[in-house]
Amino acid sequence: MSTKTKTVNYNKQGVEQLPNDKPVLYRIKNESGQMNYVGVAQKGRVRERISEHLGQVPGAKVQIERFSSIDEAKKKEVNVIRRTQAKYNRQGK
Repeated sequence: MSTKTKTVNYNKQGVEQLPNDKPVLYRIKNESGQMNYVGVAQKGRVRERISEHLGQVPGAKVQIERFSSIDEAKKKEVNVIRRTQAKYNRQGK
């Protein structure tokens, strides 16, 4: 099961505040709260993975949801992408 969620500003300073100790599902949201991108990052690569999107996927906030395993995060990712159809996720995934 997932633990807690955390939302920070979608910039270098915000990303540095994110915990790196568990796999996460992250959502990049615009100013009005709509999802632009959904992805997963494994333990130890959370900040690095989200930083890769800076400058490529627009957004105002990034929200993470922590999981105990990467498999749980990936299962939820599929459902979230299907449900939200986030703008910058590749279609048909």
